[in-house]
Amino acid sequence: MTVNTAEVLAKVPTGLLIDGRWVDSVSNETLDVTNPATGETLATLASASEEDARRALDAAAGVQAKWAKTPARERAEILRRAFELVTERREEFAALMTLEMGKPLSEARGEVDYGAEYLRWFSEETARQYGNAFRSPDGTTNIITRRKPVGPCLLITPWNFPLAMATRKVAPAVAAGCTMVLKSAKLTPLTAQYFAQTMMDAGLPAGVLNVVTGKSASAISGPVMSDSRLRKISFTGSTSVGKTLLKQAADNVLRTSMELGGNAPFLVFEDADLDQAVDGLMAAKMRNMGEACTAANRVLVHEDVAEEFIEKAAAKLKEFTVGNGMDESVTCGPLIEESAVENLVALVADAKDKGAEVVVGGNRLEGDGFFFEPTLITGVTPEMRVVKEEIFGPVIAIQTFSTEDEALSMANDTEYGLGSYAFTEDSDRLWRVADGLEFGLFGANVGAFSNAAAPFGGVKHSGMGREGGAEGLDEYTEVQYMCVRNPY
Repeated sequence: MTVNTAEVLAKVPTGLLIDGRWVDSVSNETLDVTNPATGETLATLASASEEDARRALDAAAGVQAKWAKTPARERAEILRRAFELVTERREEFAALMTLEMGKPLSEARGEVDYGAEYLRWFSEETARQYGNAFRSPDGTTNIITRRKPVGPCLLITPWNFPLAMATRKVAPAVAAGCTMVLKSAKLTPLTAQYFAQTMMDAGLPAGVLNVVTGKSASAISGPVMSDSRLRKISFTGSTSVGKTLLKQAADNVLRTSMELGGNAPFLVFEDADLDQAVDGLMAAKMRNMGEACTAANRVLVHEDVAEEFIEKAAAKLKEFTVGNGMDESVTCGPLIEESAVENLVALVADAKDKGAEVVVGGNRLEGDGFFFEPTLITGVTPEMRVVKEEIFGPVIAIQTFSTEDEALSMANDTEYGLGSYAFTEDSDRLWRVADGLEFGLFGANVGAFSNAAAPFGGVKHSGMGREGGAEGLDEYTEVQYMCVRNPY
């Protein structure tokens, strides 16, 4: 299905959403949104100031008590209607994401389906905030526990999955009865703007969801986080920014959910189905042009099958078509901005200088947009930057190992602990590897594991807390214990 992009862009609100109305910034500052494939300006939005951020929190705090008392079924029905509307507007959301972020339309459609599923999942979970009731061991009282909404939340989303990262935070907050201030990424705010309008179209009351995007992230997060009315922050982004936010959160002892950086290992054992493993690698690495925190960053292949695996992976990589994601034939779009391309150029140069061989690609593409060739590097060693750093682009870096213990040691040799993958036909080994890996997510013979029904999150410097699944709803609630005298 082809959509008229001008008509889609015309549907996107350009103001700040505060207390149910789209308004200009108090400072009259604006923010341009650029297409990374062409360099053209797509839209100009209001850019929030500190005062705008406070206004947004005022609105959220002002309706928190009333929203918390809204029946669970009513909140569930709003989420269900939102799911249906996002699904109905699938092509429009997909076009927006491709325009502002660059991912191919086929992937953008997949994100719409994935993002919408959070709305459906949490609509079904809304009425399932179970407590407990039992008599105390000494028999003198009855112990009752129940879950209550944590209160106003600050939700900060990244640029790489503009819809799914918004629905993954907004849906459980709505389900739990929390109000929100959503700060979307300045590079890709259009999808969040349209999503917020869709939530209002679904019947979400004024003030429950407020959206403030701006040139300065700290101008928004600073005044909101210093306000004692805020009770939770959920952030997806870099580890360095996450650490700063955690320090700020400590002052008001905020509930925190942090989904931070990754350095995912992708293990291929000697008994793996190599065709399956290569397909898994393409899914784990090339989705979103490699711009994902769960992307396979360190590909560790058993030395006995390395040559065959590299040959198969190189052949698959050559099949990708690079270009503007709005072209249905394109399978690898642009990177998000010029600095991302420059970083890949530097990473590849560093690897080559230290002895690695570029088997496929390795270069930026000249012309409009921020394009880099799908790339495969072999002869990779631990001192290279492609091993130590999060690549965040379509560059596959392959190392080899000889034993299972060596593979686990190499995989765990990082401060990060988000995604991990392993391919083997030995079921016992899968369990050993799962036990041995220090990561919050593990793909066993699969290259993609994100699912609205599953708890997503990492350990170590990759963050804390979980999004999705029943655990994702708990993140937006507090447990209250009631002690009731036993009359008998």
